[in-house]
Amino acid sequence: MNETTSTDFGSQALRAVNAIRTEVAKALIGQTAIIDQVLIALLAGGHVLIEGVPGLGKTLLVRALAKTFDGRFARIQFTPDLMPADVTGHTLYDQATREFTTRKGPVFTNLLLADEINRAPAKTQAALLEVMQEGQVTIEGTAHPLEPPFMVLATQNPIEQEGTYALPEAQLDRFLLKIRIDFPALEDEHTMVRQITTNQVGDKLNVAAVNTLLRPPTVLALQRYLAAMTVDPRASEYAVRITRATRAWPGIAAGASPRGGISLVRAARAQALISGRDFVTPDDVKAVALPALRHRITLAPEVEIEGQGADVILGALLQKVEAPRT
Repeated sequence: MNETTSTDFGSQALRAVNAIRTEVAKALIGQTAIIDQVLIALLAGGHVLIEGVPGLGKTLLVRALAKTFDGRFARIQFTPDLMPADVTGHTLYDQATREFTTRKGPVFTNLLLADEINRAPAKTQAALLEVMQEGQVTIEGTAHPLEPPFMVLATQNPIEQEGTYALPEAQLDRFLLKIRIDFPALEDEHTMVRQITTNQVGDKLNVAAVNTLLRPPTVLALQRYLAAMTVDPRASEYAVRITRATRAWPGIAAGASPRGGISLVRAARAQALISGRDFVTPDDVKAVALPALRHRITLAPEVEIEGQGADVILGALLQKVEAPRT
């Protein structure tokens, strides 16, 4: 790709991203930062873990995003009795043809909402490991690749812990970002209430106002463009220093693995594009540090007893790890 073509596509990419943000915001009111972070994960080809209490529009967000690029959407409600085959699929013996046939599970989609993922036992959670990392599902020894783009958006309730199973570290590490969604501001909540209660029976999720702008191949083109975006060596070195600092920081019992630095750079590329640039700066790395690292560290028990969360500890770390400046 020559320089002119690259510049033209960069302008088109920025327009496409801004248009998607605008369309999703029609459905999810007042959550601009959340929309941006989910979009960052989609552009970077990653998965997200969304933490928030019920009723904040997590399902609406995923459905609206899927509609913007005409993507397929599937939802799995994770429960204690959910089996791995309910997620990935299974084989059946057809009495008529006397042959085994494969029935593909709901993971064969573009956007998969794994609702309340921590309500299923580890065995069922592990069913997502292969598909999140390899983009394929193995059923009875046969690998079935998924059609890209593919993205898992898993949710969990931070308050209600009874009857839940902690996500294994290997599972958490597969998520590019952990996003925390909070209650909307007063005016945004007022706008939301008016919108849902005007000329609408019930409170069903409505994405009718969201327009389809792209097709899945265009999303793949955006992901390829992002993967080739220039990253200043100082920015990637900054990401590594932040990651390494988590391994010796007071209050952190276990720091982030090298995948933490990789995730920082991947997410920083998308942050740069959303900010209107075709190159990554240290500020982009710092902007995505909390969602990229908060689920990759384990806090020391004394810190948890004091009520300090991962964001507080990481915030102090980011203040101390000096960012490179020209």
